[in-house]
Amino acid sequence: MSDNSYTPPKVWTWDSESGGKFASINRPIAGPTHEKTLPVGKHPFQLYSLATPNGVKATIMFEELLALGHADAEYDAWLIRINEGDQFGSDFVAINPNSKIPALMDHGTNPPTRVFESGSILLYLAEKFGALLPTDHGKRTEAMNWLFWQMGSAPYLGGGFGHFYAYAPEKFEYPINRFAMEVKRQLDVLNRHLADNRYMAGDEYSIADIAIYPWYGVLVEGALYDAAEFLSVHEYEHVRRWAAEIAARPAVQRGRRVNRVWGDEALQVAERHDASDISDV
Repeated sequence: MSDNSYTPPKVWTWDSESGGKFASINRPIAGPTHEKTLPVGKHPFQLYSLATPNGVKATIMFEELLALGHADAEYDAWLIRINEGDQFGSDFVAINPNSKIPALMDHGTNPPTRVFESGSILLYLAEKFGALLPTDHGKRTEAMNWLFWQMGSAPYLGGGFGHFYAYAPEKFEYPINRFAMEVKRQLDVLNRHLADNRYMAGDEYSIADIAIYPWYGVLVEGALYDAAEFLSVHEYEHVRRWAAEIAARPAVQRGRRVNRVWGDEALQVAERHDASDISDV
């Protein structure tokens, strides 16, 4: 045991000064911290989000639906700055009591329907529009298998590997090794599956691809946590082939820009209220 080993106390207490990139907004309780009214735009669908891997699932989904000709999928996308605690405002918490983006309100129903958790949003929209989810029983089940695989697996990539590798105030070998091993195992799961399948549910692009790409596709492209070399992502050739095909889709490119407020300014669209808000690059 090293000199830096930690012995947990009998009763845990919250140390608000524990450090890390998100220390200022992390807390062990739920509920709103302040009153804040969320804006409502002209479309039935009101999305409150940020272009994180979870956030872009929703915007990619909307852009894919619009590309398929579903004009009723027009939406307003409002920026939620999670580093500033916008997700703890009273209106946001009323939509998502878990205070995580993305959060969606469908004002096309009476009463309006709240939808939270990115997987739930994808499934809600797929069923509402009858799109991007196979109708064949076996293929639909396969898409759902992989959708829920992503929901269960990505926390090891984000909250596990990403936190300790990129965001923690200090680097520790054990958690980085532990979660790097798990992420590489997950990439191998995907690589073996995609060796025999064009998309996650077989030959049909679906919400499973939309859910998985922003995490694992972007990872093998080298744009997540600056960890491509560390994780030897070049080893996962089938994931890379799949990721390149998804990344080339115009709707994916558009969706990735919505609610983005960092990086290349030409690719930033802080809010989206009309298709014309996303100019061609």
